[in-house]
Amino acid sequence: VALLLAGCATEDTELETPKAPGDTIRFTAGRCFGACPAYTLRVTPDGSGILEPEKFTAVPGPTRFTVTPAQYKRLRASLLPYRPPTGTEKRIGHGENCTRFATDMPGYTIEWSGGTGKVTRLDFQSGCMDARYGRLRTTIAAIPGLMDVEKMLKAPSASTR
Repeated sequence: VALLLAGCATEDTELETPKAPGDTIRFTAGRCFGACPAYTLRVTPDGSGILEPEKFTAVPGPTRFTVTPAQYKRLRASLLPYRPPTGTEKRIGHGENCTRFATDMPGYTIEWSGGTGKVTRLDFQSGCMDARYGRLRTTIAAIPGLMDVEKMLKAPSASTR
């Protein structure tokens, strides 16, 4: 019985292994000092998506959505300039490769995983205000609209948080 219950508990947050070529892209918006939505979304090249809320979102639990092939391709293309080499990790943050830094801003993690079994990861502390990361900040800000999940991120009122 416990095994059956464990399977049910994880079923809502698992996406099927994609059959189409391409990476599953995982985007995590971390917490800030304030009411920033904190969540993770994953999309596959087959068009499956799931948003897992953490704080300050309009959905109470994991919520599935669909992305079109065009949406997936635009997401992949928009992130391509910032993708580290396959199987590696890059961090952009204060004291490492960022000189102008504002505190209390959310961190973002983008992961690409596919057939190689190696995860590629970019961690970006959005408080990094260096001009060279301006396009990355703009790209990250556009992801909710590109994936059409903005309504899921806007908390309806303070009483539901």
